[in-house]
Amino acid sequence: MAPQLPPLCDPALEAFLADIGFGLGPDPTPLDLTTTTTMAATPPEEETSASASAAAAGEAERRLRRKISNRESARRSRARKQRHLEELRARSAKLRAGNRELAARLRGVQARAALVRLTNARLRAEAGALGRRLAAARRAIALRQIYAAASAAGTSGGGGFELQALASLIV
Repeated sequence: MAPQLPPLCDPALEAFLADIGFGLGPDPTPLDLTTTTTMAATPPEEETSASASAAAAGEAERRLRRKISNRESARRSRARKQRHLEELRARSAKLRAGNRELAARLRGVQARAALVRLTNARLRAEAGALGRRLAAARRAIALRQIYAAASAAGTSGGGGFELQALASLIV
């Protein structure tokens, strides 16, 4: 059988403890105020034992209140911890979703950058080929001008050979 605690002075506290089933018997007896008036008429030896008993009851009541307070504080602390953990989980999920979105965007940018590099390489090759064609066209125009000048000079007299030799060096 569980030890019975001395009755409490506060009926509201007694009712609360009874509601939560905190170690009190099914019918705790409240402190009888008539006993305190009869204790004044008792001899001094009984007064000291009565005051010691009252002090013990008060100490037990303080311990009980402290125990209840500690339990409530622990319950609130657990609830705070649980809320904090849920907030951290939600934040983690949000950050992971953001990370997936950024990774997808990065893949898209990398694919576009690869396409740009390929296009750039193709355009550079095309520019090189066009540059070579342009240089060949310029040489051909220069040769035509030299041959035209040589043929015009050849009909008018000397110096045609020198122009033809010069034209052969250009090619």
